[in-house]
Amino acid sequence: MKRTVLLCLATLSALSLRSQSLAECLQAAEQNYPLIRQYDLISRTTELSVSNLKKTWLPQLSATAQATLQSDVTAWPDEMEAMLRQTGLDIKGLSRAQYRAGIDLSQTLYDGGTARQQMEVARLQGASEEAQTGVGLYALRSRVNEMYFALLLLDERIRLNRDLQTLLEGNEKKLNDMFRHGTAAESDWLSVRAERLNTVQELSSLESQRATLSRMLSLFCGLEVARPVKPETAADALVPNDGDGSLRPEVQFLDRQLQLTDARERLLDKALRPRLTLFAQGFYGYPGYNLFEDMTHRNGSWNGIVGARLSWNIGALYTYRNDKARLEAERNSSRMQRDVFLFNNRLESTQHSEETARFRRMMAEDDEIVSLRRAVRLAAESKLAHGIIDVNDLLREINAENSAMVRRAIHEIEMLRELHSLRITLNR
Repeated sequence: MKRTVLLCLATLSALSLRSQSLAECLQAAEQNYPLIRQYDLISRTTELSVSNLKKTWLPQLSATAQATLQSDVTAWPDEMEAMLRQTGLDIKGLSRAQYRAGIDLSQTLYDGGTARQQMEVARLQGASEEAQTGVGLYALRSRVNEMYFALLLLDERIRLNRDLQTLLEGNEKKLNDMFRHGTAAESDWLSVRAERLNTVQELSSLESQRATLSRMLSLFCGLEVARPVKPETAADALVPNDGDGSLRPEVQFLDRQLQLTDARERLLDKALRPRLTLFAQGFYGYPGYNLFEDMTHRNGSWNGIVGARLSWNIGALYTYRNDKARLEAERNSSRMQRDVFLFNNRLESTQHSEETARFRRMMAEDDEIVSLRRAVRLAAESKLAHGIIDVNDLLREINAENSAMVRRAIHEIEMLRELHSLRITLNR
C-alpha cells in the first residue's frame, strides 16, 4: 500500500514538473481564453439565420377576422328597387354591419434569387465575424511569447547565479583554509563571503520575479507552466524570408469583408427583380363574392379565390445608386486597410529579421568574450594563491566573467524571442 502511494505521488510530481513548450503554451492560451466560445455562438447564429431564410420558400399562411360597421354600402337604384318590389321580390340591399373570418395562403415561385443571395450574405457575415474573433485570439500569441521568453531569461539568470554561488563558495573555502594557515588575511575571506551572500540575495529576488511571472503565464494558459523549454536555435530555418503576412488573421478578416461587400452588392441587383407568387384566399362571412345573393338574404357564406401575382418593387431604384456608391466606399476602405496592414507587417518582419541577425552576431562575439573572461578568472585565482594579486582583483574578474555569461544568455534569449516574434508576425 505504501509503495502504491509513493508511486502515485511520484507520478503526480513528474506531471507537475513536465516541461511546457512554447507551442503548447500558445495553443493552451487560445483554448483557455474566453473569446474562444465566440466561435460556437457565431456558428449557431449563422445556422439559425440561414435556416430562417430557407423557410421563406415554405407556404405562408395567415388568418384574419374582422367586423365592420360601414357608413355606406352598395345598393340598388331606387327605380330598380321599386320595380323589383312590383314583381314580388323584397330586396333589402347590403347590411351596413359586415364580418368575415378566413385564411390567406401564398407560395413564392420566383423571387429573383433574393433568398439565395441573402443566405450567402448571412454565411459570409458569419465567416467575417469568425475571422474577427480569430484576430482577437491571435493577439494572444505576442503576449504569451513575451512572457514565455521573459520566463526563460529568468531561468538562465537563476542558473548563472547558482553557478556564480558555487564558484564563490569554492573560493571562499580556499581563502578560509589559507586564513587558517596564515597565508591569507581574514578580510579577503570575508570579502568573498560577503560577495557570495549578495549573490544569494540576488537569487531570492530572481526567484520571486520568476514565481510571479510563472503564475501570470499559467493563468493565461490555463495550465501550470513550471518548466518552459528553450526552443532550438535552428528553428529559424522554418521562417521564410519572403513572407508578406498574407496568412495573418487580420488579412483573412479583411478578405472576408471584401467578399461580404461583393455579396451585398449582388443582393442589391437581385432586389430589383420582379417576384411571382401563387395565392389562395378563403373566408366565411358577409358579404361574400355573390353580392346579389347577399343583398337579398344577408346570410354568411363560404368564399374562396386562387390566382397568381406578379409584383415589382421599383422603389428600390430610388436608393440603388447611393447604395452602390456606399458599398464601393466600403470596398475601397477594406482594400486600403489591407494594404496598410501588409505594409506595416513587412516593416515589422524586416525589423525582427534584422534584430535576429544582430543578436546572432553578438552571440558569436559573446562566446569569445566568455572564453577570454574565464581564462582571465582562472589566471586570477592562480595569482591570488601565489599572492600576486589581492582578493578584490579576483572578485572583479569573477564578476566580469559572470556579466559576460549573463549578456550571452540575454542575447540568446532575445534572439530566440525575435525569431519567434517573426514567426508570429508572418503566421508561419
